[in-house]
Amino acid sequence: MRITLVKKVLADGSLCAKCNDVEQKLKENDQEKFLDEILIADERDPESPGMQLAQRLNVQRAPFFVVEEEGKDPEVYTVYFKFVKEVLNNQ
Repeated sequence: MRITLVKKVLADGSLCAKCNDVEQKLKENDQEKFLDEILIADERDPESPGMQLAQRLNVQRAPFFVVEEEGKDPEVYTVYFKFVKEVLNNQ
């Protein structure tokens, strides 16, 4: 299983508030260790890795998690608590 977190940088260069909240929860609950990659979706750069992934997966919200398992389509989670319940709690 491979887990990617995509965080958004706003046009003014700041990290989105929800992204900060989710990142704080991941740290507080010692869940960062489950992440394989963190990508930045930079509103100022449509070619940034996070923006490209969001476009490819047709995701409009950030932060989001992408869970990839061999032989399955990637699953996208835009809600932290659902991600924790369905993915992290099953590890």
